[in-house]
Amino acid sequence: MDKRVTLIRDGVAAVQLEGLVAADSYRATTPRRCGVGRAMVRSAAAPAAPMISELLFGEAFDVLFEQDGFAFGQGRRDGYVGFVAAKALGPAGAGPTHRVSALSTLAFASADIKTPGPTILPQNSLVQVIGHEGRFAEIEGLGFVIEAHLALIGVFDRDLAGVACAYLGAPYLWGGRTVAGLDCSGLVQQALTACGRFAPRDSDQQRDAYGEIGQSDLARGDLVFWPGHVAIMIDETRIIHANAHHMQTAIEPLAEALARIETPAAFRRPA
Repeated sequence: MDKRVTLIRDGVAAVQLEGLVAADSYRATTPRRCGVGRAMVRSAAAPAAPMISELLFGEAFDVLFEQDGFAFGQGRRDGYVGFVAAKALGPAGAGPTHRVSALSTLAFASADIKTPGPTILPQNSLVQVIGHEGRFAEIEGLGFVIEAHLALIGVFDRDLAGVACAYLGAPYLWGGRTVAGLDCSGLVQQALTACGRFAPRDSDQQRDAYGEIGQSDLARGDLVFWPGHVAIMIDETRIIHANAHHMQTAIEPLAEALARIETPAAFRRPA
Protein backbone atom coordinates (compact mmCIF):
# COMPACT_ATOMS: atom_id res chain seq x y z
CA MET A 1 0.00 0.00 0.00
CA ASP A 2 1.48 3.30 -1.10
CA LYS A 3 0.22 5.84 1.42
CA ARG A 4 0.88 8.67 -1.04
CA VAL A 5 -2.04 7.49 -3.18
CA THR A 6 -4.18 5.54 -0.67
CA LEU A 7 -6.97 7.53 0.98
CA ILE A 8 -6.51 6.48 4.59
CA ARG A 9 -5.40 8.39 7.68
CA ASP A 10 -5.65 7.86 11.43
CA GLY A 11 -7.77 4.74 11.03
CA VAL A 12 -10.27 6.38 8.64
CA ALA A 13 -10.38 5.18 5.02
CA ALA A 14 -12.42 5.97 1.94
CA VAL A 15 -15.43 3.71 1.59
CA GLN A 16 -14.18 2.34 -1.73
CA LEU A 17 -11.22 0.82 0.15
CA GLU A 18 -13.43 -1.32 2.38
CA GLY A 19 -12.28 -4.92 2.08
CA LEU A 20 -8.95 -3.81 0.61
CA VAL A 21 -7.24 -2.03 3.52
CA ALA A 22 -7.76 -2.36 7.26
CA ALA A 23 -9.33 0.67 8.95
CA ASP A 24 -11.39 1.53 12.01
CA SER A 25 -14.06 3.15 9.85
CA TYR A 26 -14.86 3.86 6.22
CA ARG A 27 -16.41 7.06 4.94
CA ALA A 28 -17.73 8.44 1.69
CA THR A 29 -15.79 11.37 0.27
CA THR A 30 -17.12 14.82 -0.57
CA PRO A 31 -16.09 16.18 -3.99
CA ARG A 32 -14.54 19.66 -3.95
CA ARG A 33 -12.38 21.74 -6.30
CA CYS A 34 -9.42 23.99 -5.69
CA GLY A 35 -10.82 27.52 -5.59
CA VAL A 36 -7.54 29.47 -5.49
CA GLY A 37 -4.71 29.78 -7.98
CA ARG A 38 -2.57 27.24 -6.14
CA ALA A 39 -3.00 25.52 -2.80
CA MET A 40 -0.37 23.69 -0.79
CA VAL A 41 -0.88 19.99 -0.15
CA ARG A 42 0.70 19.31 3.24
CA SER A 43 1.78 16.17 5.06
CA ALA A 44 -0.24 17.03 8.18
CA ALA A 45 -3.05 19.32 9.36
CA ALA A 46 -0.78 22.14 10.48
CA PRO A 47 0.33 25.40 8.84
CA ALA A 48 3.97 24.50 9.44
CA ALA A 49 3.71 20.97 8.02
CA PRO A 50 5.90 20.32 4.96
CA MET A 51 4.43 20.90 1.53
CA ILE A 52 4.40 17.66 -0.45
CA SER A 53 2.56 18.88 -3.54
CA GLU A 54 0.17 21.56 -4.81
CA LEU A 55 -3.36 21.72 -6.13
CA LEU A 56 -4.02 24.00 -9.08
CA PHE A 57 -7.17 26.01 -9.63
CA GLY A 58 -10.09 23.81 -10.66
CA GLU A 59 -8.47 20.49 -9.84
CA ALA A 60 -10.86 18.05 -8.16
CA PHE A 61 -10.10 17.02 -4.58
CA ASP A 62 -12.14 14.36 -2.78
CA VAL A 63 -12.34 15.21 0.92
CA LEU A 64 -12.44 12.37 3.45
CA PHE A 65 -12.56 14.47 6.63
CA GLU A 66 -11.67 17.91 8.00
CA GLN A 67 -9.37 18.64 10.92
CA ASP A 68 -8.13 21.92 12.42
CA GLY A 69 -9.06 23.95 9.35
CA PHE A 70 -7.59 21.46 6.89
CA ALA A 71 -9.28 18.97 4.58
CA PHE A 72 -7.71 15.53 4.18
CA GLY A 73 -8.36 14.03 0.79
CA GLN A 74 -7.10 12.94 -2.59
CA GLY A 75 -6.51 14.84 -5.82
CA ARG A 76 -8.20 13.14 -8.75
CA ARG A 77 -5.67 14.21 -11.35
CA ASP A 78 -2.75 12.25 -9.91
CA GLY A 79 -4.25 10.43 -6.92
CA TYR A 80 -1.97 12.19 -4.43
CA VAL A 81 -3.16 12.29 -0.82
CA GLY A 82 -2.65 15.03 1.75
CA PHE A 83 -4.03 17.98 3.70
CA VAL A 84 -5.24 21.19 2.04
CA ALA A 85 -6.48 24.32 3.80
CA ALA A 86 -10.27 23.93 3.79
CA LYS A 87 -10.78 27.59 2.84
CA ALA A 88 -8.84 26.95 -0.41
CA LEU A 89 -11.48 24.49 -1.60
CA GLY A 90 -14.76 25.37 -3.27
CA PRO A 91 -17.78 23.33 -4.37
CA ALA A 92 -17.30 20.67 -7.02
CA GLY A 93 -19.53 22.50 -9.49
CA ALA A 94 -19.67 21.61 -13.16
CA GLY A 95 -16.68 20.10 -14.90
CA PRO A 96 -14.08 22.24 -16.65
CA THR A 97 -14.37 23.26 -20.28
CA HIS A 98 -10.80 24.57 -20.70
CA ARG A 99 -7.33 24.38 -19.20
CA VAL A 100 -4.73 27.12 -18.92
CA SER A 101 -2.31 26.48 -21.77
CA ALA A 102 -0.03 29.48 -21.13
CA LEU A 103 2.75 29.19 -18.56
CA SER A 104 0.46 31.22 -16.32
CA THR A 105 -2.32 33.72 -16.81
CA LEU A 106 -4.19 36.34 -14.79
CA ALA A 107 -7.85 36.28 -13.83
CA PHE A 108 -9.30 39.77 -13.42
CA ALA A 109 -12.48 40.71 -11.56
CA SER A 110 -13.72 42.45 -14.72
CA ALA A 111 -12.86 42.37 -18.42
CA ASP A 112 -10.18 45.00 -17.98
CA ILE A 113 -6.44 44.39 -17.61
CA LYS A 114 -6.23 47.41 -15.27
CA THR A 115 -8.46 45.72 -12.69
CA PRO A 116 -6.44 45.52 -9.45
CA GLY A 117 -5.61 42.31 -7.59
CA PRO A 118 -5.82 39.68 -10.33
CA THR A 119 -5.51 35.98 -9.44
CA ILE A 120 -2.57 34.09 -10.94
CA LEU A 121 -3.61 30.83 -12.61
CA PRO A 122 -0.76 28.39 -13.33
CA GLN A 123 -0.48 26.27 -16.44
CA ASN A 124 -2.87 23.28 -16.45
CA SER A 125 -5.37 24.97 -14.14
CA LEU A 126 -8.89 23.83 -15.01
CA VAL A 127 -11.62 26.39 -15.68
CA GLN A 128 -15.22 26.52 -16.79
CA VAL A 129 -15.86 29.20 -19.40
CA ILE A 130 -19.36 30.65 -19.05
CA GLY A 131 -19.15 33.67 -21.34
CA HIS A 132 -17.07 35.93 -23.55
CA GLU A 133 -16.37 39.65 -23.60
CA GLY A 134 -14.00 40.90 -26.28
CA ARG A 135 -10.75 38.97 -25.98
CA PHE A 136 -11.68 37.80 -22.49
CA ALA A 137 -13.29 34.54 -21.40
CA GLU A 138 -15.42 34.69 -18.27
CA ILE A 139 -14.52 31.98 -15.77
CA GLU A 140 -17.08 30.53 -13.40
CA GLY A 141 -16.40 31.67 -9.83
CA LEU A 142 -13.30 33.69 -10.67
CA GLY A 143 -13.46 36.45 -13.28
CA PHE A 144 -12.01 37.11 -16.70
CA VAL A 145 -8.89 35.75 -18.40
CA ILE A 146 -7.37 36.33 -21.84
CA GLU A 147 -8.99 33.64 -23.96
CA ALA A 148 -5.82 33.06 -25.98
CA HIS A 149 -4.25 31.66 -22.79
CA LEU A 150 -6.79 28.81 -22.68
CA ALA A 151 -7.17 25.56 -24.57
CA LEU A 152 -10.26 23.40 -24.82
CA ILE A 153 -10.24 20.25 -22.74
CA GLY A 154 -8.84 17.58 -25.06
CA VAL A 155 -6.58 19.99 -26.98
CA PHE A 156 -2.97 19.52 -25.91
CA ASP A 157 0.61 20.48 -26.65
CA ARG A 158 2.72 17.95 -28.55
CA ASP A 159 6.29 18.75 -27.55
CA LEU A 160 7.02 17.56 -24.03
CA ALA A 161 10.51 19.06 -23.97
CA GLY A 162 9.23 22.33 -25.42
CA VAL A 163 6.73 22.71 -22.59
CA ALA A 164 9.45 21.97 -20.04
CA CYS A 165 11.81 24.53 -21.58
CA ALA A 166 9.26 27.27 -20.91
CA TYR A 167 10.05 26.75 -17.20
CA LEU A 168 13.76 27.48 -17.68
CA GLY A 169 14.97 29.55 -14.73
CA ALA A 170 11.94 28.79 -12.54
CA PRO A 171 13.10 28.35 -8.93
CA TYR A 172 13.41 24.92 -7.38
CA LEU A 173 10.71 24.29 -4.77
CA TRP A 174 10.12 20.95 -3.09
CA GLY A 175 6.52 19.95 -3.80
CA GLY A 176 5.94 22.78 -6.27
CA ARG A 177 4.10 22.44 -9.58
CA THR A 178 4.16 25.96 -11.07
CA VAL A 179 6.51 28.47 -12.67
CA ALA A 180 6.61 30.21 -9.27
CA GLY A 181 8.52 27.16 -8.01
CA LEU A 182 8.59 23.45 -8.76
CA ASP A 183 10.56 20.28 -8.17
CA CYS A 184 11.90 17.73 -10.64
CA SER A 185 8.83 15.53 -10.80
CA GLY A 186 6.56 18.58 -10.75
CA LEU A 187 8.23 19.81 -13.95
CA VAL A 188 7.78 16.42 -15.60
CA GLN A 189 4.18 16.19 -14.42
CA GLN A 190 3.30 19.65 -15.72
CA ALA A 191 4.88 18.96 -19.10
CA LEU A 192 3.20 15.58 -19.48
CA THR A 193 -0.17 16.95 -18.37
CA ALA A 194 0.07 19.78 -20.91
CA CYS A 195 0.66 17.10 -23.55
CA GLY A 196 -2.41 15.12 -22.48
CA ARG A 197 -0.54 12.28 -20.79
CA PHE A 198 -1.16 10.93 -17.32
CA ALA A 199 1.69 11.66 -14.94
CA PRO A 200 2.07 10.43 -11.35
CA ARG A 201 3.35 12.95 -8.83
CA ASP A 202 6.72 11.61 -7.65
CA SER A 203 9.77 10.57 -9.62
CA ASP A 204 9.76 6.92 -8.51
CA GLN A 205 6.10 6.64 -9.51
CA GLN A 206 6.90 8.19 -12.89
CA ARG A 207 9.84 5.83 -13.40
CA ASP A 208 7.62 2.81 -12.78
CA ALA A 209 4.89 4.10 -15.12
CA TYR A 210 6.86 4.20 -18.36
CA GLY A 211 8.72 1.78 -20.58
CA GLU A 212 12.47 1.27 -20.28
CA ILE A 213 14.86 2.19 -23.09
CA GLY A 214 18.63 2.12 -23.50
CA GLN A 215 20.84 5.17 -23.12
CA SER A 216 21.86 4.89 -26.77
CA ASP A 217 18.19 5.26 -27.76
CA LEU A 218 17.61 8.54 -25.92
CA ALA A 219 15.78 11.24 -27.87
CA ARG A 220 13.94 14.50 -27.23
CA GLY A 221 11.14 13.99 -24.71
CA ASP A 222 12.59 10.88 -23.04
CA LEU A 223 13.09 10.78 -19.28
CA VAL A 224 16.22 10.12 -17.23
CA PHE A 225 15.82 8.87 -13.66
CA TRP A 226 18.13 8.72 -10.70
CA PRO A 227 17.04 7.69 -7.19
CA GLY A 228 14.76 10.57 -6.17
CA HIS A 229 15.31 12.62 -9.31
CA VAL A 230 14.12 12.92 -12.93
CA ALA A 231 15.09 14.98 -15.99
CA ILE A 232 13.77 15.43 -19.54
CA MET A 233 15.92 15.05 -22.64
CA ILE A 234 15.77 18.09 -24.93
CA ASP A 235 18.00 16.43 -27.53
CA GLU A 236 20.34 13.42 -27.66
CA THR A 237 22.87 14.95 -25.24
CA ARG A 238 21.18 17.59 -23.04
CA ILE A 239 18.60 17.51 -20.26
CA ILE A 240 16.34 20.02 -18.58
CA HIS A 241 15.46 19.50 -14.92
CA ALA A 242 14.34 21.36 -11.83
CA ASN A 243 17.08 20.56 -9.37
CA ALA A 244 18.54 21.51 -6.01
CA HIS A 245 22.09 21.76 -7.41
CA HIS A 246 21.21 24.81 -9.51
CA MET A 247 18.19 25.67 -7.30
CA GLN A 248 16.25 26.30 -10.48
CA THR A 249 15.14 24.68 -13.70
CA ALA A 250 18.29 24.38 -15.79
CA ILE A 251 19.64 22.85 -19.00
CA GLU A 252 22.91 20.96 -18.88
CA PRO A 253 24.70 18.12 -20.70
CA LEU A 254 23.50 14.70 -19.62
CA ALA A 255 27.13 13.59 -19.26
CA GLU A 256 27.76 16.28 -16.63
CA ALA A 257 24.69 15.27 -14.63
CA LEU A 258 25.63 11.58 -14.80
CA ALA A 259 29.12 12.38 -13.49
CA ARG A 260 27.89 14.66 -10.70
CA ILE A 261 25.04 12.54 -9.36
CA GLU A 262 27.13 9.34 -9.24
CA THR A 263 24.21 6.93 -8.87
CA PRO A 264 22.85 4.59 -11.54
CA ALA A 265 20.47 6.19 -14.02
CA ALA A 266 17.46 4.63 -15.70
CA PHE A 267 15.95 5.73 -19.00
CA ARG A 268 12.25 5.73 -19.84
CA ARG A 269 10.03 6.78 -22.74
CA PRO A 270 6.58 8.13 -21.79
CA ALA A 271 3.78 6.29 -23.56
